[in-house]
Amino acid sequence: MNKKLLTIMLVIISSITLIGVTALVVVTKFLGDEDEHKAPPIKEVVEASVDIPEITTNLSSGNIVRLSFKIETDSKKAKEELLQREFQVRDIIISELANMNADQLDGAEGMNKLKETITVKVNELMQEGKVNKVYTTSYILQ
Repeated sequence: MNKKLLTIMLVIISSITLIGVTALVVVTKFLGDEDEHKAPPIKEVVEASVDIPEITTNLSSGNIVRLSFKIETDSKKAKEELLQREFQVRDIIISELANMNADQLDGAEGMNKLKETITVKVNELMQEGKVNKVYTTSYILQ
């Protein structure tokens, strides 16, 4: 009887140990990747960002919109290229706005859709890097 009890205890202890080690490995594997997904320091973001000066244009609905953006790139080379392509970026923004009416642009959803479109179209132009994010720095709709 003692031998049987000792065997059962060893099996239980071994099982608990195995479960504990497995849980530890899983937790460290999934939580260890957090460093890769952290946002870059703000200094790096600013160094790789380009200001797009204020743009005033008409919407298809006859309204006037005035806005400016800050475009975050993934590297300093991409920033340099984007600075040279500023006229193309402004053209993309004006063209997109000309096809929108005030209702489409009004609100967070409309602005997010515009920023997403700008990101995609500018990334199609870029050769040295890519645009990570577009920030609206001013916005007036009349």
